[in-house]
Amino acid sequence: MMINPFGDLAKLQQQAQQMQQSLQNERVVVEKNGVKITIRGDQVIEEIVIDGISEPRLVDAINESVKKTQELAARKLIEISTQQK
Repeated sequence: MMINPFGDLAKLQQQAQQMQQSLQNERVVVEKNGVKITIRGDQVIEEIVIDGISEPRLVDAINESVKKTQELAARKLIEISTQQK
């Protein structure tokens, strides 16, 4: 019997996509000291309200900074994986 490593990889990718979609549908709301933050389960901020005033500029800036750190982590992972070959 031959083992197909690509089948396992495809299954893992499908599970990761399902988890990502599930997390996008989840919301966490934290209210503390006059600040309310609504964030999705996949770590995308949807809304920041400070003392009743919506702050979309903060949302954009934080989401962009998180995206840049994710890109940095992906580049580091690629560097590490190519060095191990």
